[in-house]
Amino acid sequence: MRLASTIRGVTYSFRSIKEVLAKANSHKSGDVLAGVAARDAVERVAARAVLADVTLEELRNNPVLPYETDEITRLVEDDLHEPSYAAIKHLTVGQFREWLLETSTTGELMRSISRGLTPEMAAATCKLMSNMDLMTVGAKAQVVVRANNTLGLPGRMSSRIQPNHPTDDVQGILISAREGLSYGCGDAVIGVNPATDTAESTRDILMALDEVTRKNRIPTQNCVLSHVTVQMAALDLGAPMGLMFQSLSGTQTGNEAFGISVSLMDEAWAKMKEMTPTKGPNVMYFETGQGSELSSDAHHGADQVTLEARCYGFARRYDPFLVNTVVGFIGPEYLEDGAQITRAALEDHFMGKLLGIPMGCDACFTYHARMGQDELECLKVLLGSAGVAFLMSLPVGDDIMLNYQSTSFHDIPSVRGLLGKRPTPEFDAWLSEMGIWDGGKPGPRFGDQTVIR
Repeated sequence: MRLASTIRGVTYSFRSIKEVLAKANSHKSGDVLAGVAARDAVERVAARAVLADVTLEELRNNPVLPYETDEITRLVEDDLHEPSYAAIKHLTVGQFREWLLETSTTGELMRSISRGLTPEMAAATCKLMSNMDLMTVGAKAQVVVRANNTLGLPGRMSSRIQPNHPTDDVQGILISAREGLSYGCGDAVIGVNPATDTAESTRDILMALDEVTRKNRIPTQNCVLSHVTVQMAALDLGAPMGLMFQSLSGTQTGNEAFGISVSLMDEAWAKMKEMTPTKGPNVMYFETGQGSELSSDAHHGADQVTLEARCYGFARRYDPFLVNTVVGFIGPEYLEDGAQITRAALEDHFMGKLLGIPMGCDACFTYHARMGQDELECLKVLLGSAGVAFLMSLPVGDDIMLNYQSTSFHDIPSVRGLLGKRPTPEFDAWLSEMGIWDGGKPGPRFGDQTVIR
């Protein structure tokens, strides 16, 4: 395996596949901060030329973290579906990219080999693609999952209502949730980021949300995004938990910083399947985001795109109902501006779908990043065109607890209208019954909170 390329008489040599992956990555402020980025555009092109000729088998044999020292590497390797891997292992990254882009390569074909792909394969392919390439393949790669409704079907785009409150005031949370529902949002989940991470507060919020969804016969699911151990304790207190949540990292040390491990997540998944009222079979919810490993000094010299893909390799073990990248939330140290945030969102969506998980996105930015509202709105339309499973939705797109800019309740029906998308079939029927939505347009009770008891 020759890790060198000559451009204009200058030979660029790389010490490892890890270095090739890092230097082939699109320019990201986080990779610069980590000291792993290409020196300039020419070195980036040289790394991509090398990467295009690396085989998928060589990528499997050279993960960015060794099998012996990282449990995420071990999980991916031990869970890999060998027949699917055997069908594609001989391809180079360049050939695999071309195969994905062929019109004859359907979503069903991609789904059939997804469990034979390692995260490094998905990340490597991503680095050779333009933004339109990422959208084209992402739109084909459908992943259909079921909880209390059915996510990921063709022509559908769902949303998470995020009714956060800075003091976890239950009535404030319910007011926000009712408003979002009245605009046709919330079919993915009604998910609250809690201010107080206790089992009792988690239970109380879940019970209040459950009462609203049961009373109004709303085909969705509820979630409080407290730590997984807190949610396990809340289950023991009788909380009616629709989905169980946890943030994930792509390295063992990154997950240790989150206070989790593979064995803990296995235990949580088993407990959730036993105790949730959700119909299922998909009952887990995970969030990720490029740069999280670097923020906890757990990146081990790997680039943030590859580490993000490893989060998805971790997530797919649990057949989740929802996974989303909180793409601009960690800050400009990792994704500096609108162009980088847009690129990262399309990369993450592509990699997650390719690896076989239902991929959503929190299209967002923090207020010290160089991104504007117009750029954010364009990103939402790009993601909708790329077949994103769900986006966030919150009052005026401004999270009053987490202090960042995201997607508003009004944005969801706007994007659906632009692209001809609908919510999940079950939720669509409920909206029609309530007079909130009427076919492809707002109904007589659109935006009327009083329709939700």
